[in-house]
Amino acid sequence: MKLTASLLSTRVTILARLDAQESVYGTDTVTWIPLATVWAEVQDVLPTRAERLAGSIIIANRPCRVRMRWRSDITGTMRLQIDGRTLQIIAGPAELGRRDGIELVAEDLTTEGQEP
Repeated sequence: MKLTASLLSTRVTILARLDAQESVYGTDTVTWIPLATVWAEVQDVLPTRAERLAGSIIIANRPCRVRMRWRSDITGTMRLQIDGRTLQIIAGPAELGRRDGIELVAEDLTTEGQEP
């Protein structure tokens, strides 16, 4: 599968996790730093707004499929920023063709349900 430039119409920033230790108290801190900004094809996965019931909590998600040119440094632990949205990678990266591109599935990052 060839990715043509006309399909890659959205700017996507790839964020990598940087673990560090706070110098005064020694607590672990997590920072997300930009790894690269690339052109990608972004398509919402239908239905665009799905709700599911998980342990009596309704979780709304908005998954999308992201295709970009081949990169060997993308992992499933990274995040994406697309048009002001921050997304977590939930599947992939999957290789398209013979290293023509990669495909990821990502959904909106939410902190609902996490400890304060």
